[in-house]
Amino acid sequence: MVPSLQPVPPRPTFPSIHPKYNQITVTCSCGAQFATGSTKADFSVDICAKCHPFFTGEMRFVDQLGRVEKFQAKQKAATGKKVKKDRKGSQTGPQTLTDIRANQK
Repeated sequence: MVPSLQPVPPRPTFPSIHPKYNQITVTCSCGAQFATGSTKADFSVDICAKCHPFFTGEMRFVDQLGRVEKFQAKQKAATGKKVKKDRKGSQTGPQTLTDIRANQK
C-alpha cells in the first residue's frame, strides 16, 4: 500500500517585510560620483576606485584617523624585552615533604 500524497497548500506571501530597493548616488571625498542600487539613501565614501592607490598606481598613504601613527607607536612600544616572572622564587610554603611533616608537629 502506497500512502496518498496530498498537495501542500501555498504559503502566504508577505510583501511588506522586504526593504525598498532604491537607485542611489554614491559620492566619494575626491568628488567622483556613481549610481548604484541600495536599500539605504544616498551616502558618501572616503575612497573609491578613482582615487585609491591600488587602482591609480600612485604611491601614497591613505591615512584615516591617524591609523598609521597609531600602528607605528605600537611597533615602537613592542620593541622592548618582556620580563618573565620568577615562579620558583615566588612560591610560599613548604618546599619538601620533610618541611610539610615538620610543620604538622
